[in-house]
Amino acid sequence: MFATTPLRVVAVSAGLSQPSSTRLLADRLAAATRERLMAERDRNDRDDRDDRDVEVRVIELRDLAVDIANHLVSGFPSAGLREAIDAVTEADGLIAVTPVFTASYSGLFKSFFDLIDHTALTGKPVVIAATGGTARHSLVLEHALRPLFAYLRAVTVPTSVYAASEDWGSSGDEYTEGLPSRIRRAGGELASAVLGRTVSGASRTPGLDDGEDAVVPFEQQLADLRLD
Repeated sequence: MFATTPLRVVAVSAGLSQPSSTRLLADRLAAATRERLMAERDRNDRDDRDDRDVEVRVIELRDLAVDIANHLVSGFPSAGLREAIDAVTEADGLIAVTPVFTASYSGLFKSFFDLIDHTALTGKPVVIAATGGTARHSLVLEHALRPLFAYLRAVTVPTSVYAASEDWGSSGDEYTEGLPSRIRRAGGELASAVLGRTVSGASRTPGLDDGEDAVVPFEQQLADLRLD
């Protein structure tokens, strides 16, 4: 008998403005993950295997800002905040996106995850992502977000996604992958992790703006990064 509980993917967006590039990045990562999961479901249908539905939800932290602050000082979450925390901890896959403030994640982003028990995300696959005005802040993913989720015992997929202002609408060049390619790769890795498979992302179908499939090691990213 096959499982009927849907696969649940939750994206947390800490964007403050409306419209928000942080929310846009969260939406696109969620869509890429759902697309890969649905493709796997369709393949399973042909093989008479697991055919679970996929549910995607985006949590806007800006709508919970007052509730988060009240919980920090009172210790009692509102019904809406409790429901959001439960959605995150019960998700099969998590996408966490923050704007960069003062070379790190935003206070709202950190405050929300401060409310989650440090064992509640144990083993949960997570895509980390961030937005900022300049590419110079891209290492925030490695020096701030990845350690945060390591502390929470989550499993971050190899590909993290940073979107600077100039990345939107860009397809990259011969040296770098464009933002759409990185989003698809990260979504593919999260889908693979949710399904309990390798998270290399190598099985994805290349697009016109795709670069090399292999994950670029962090050391190579550091070597390639040019700071004025």
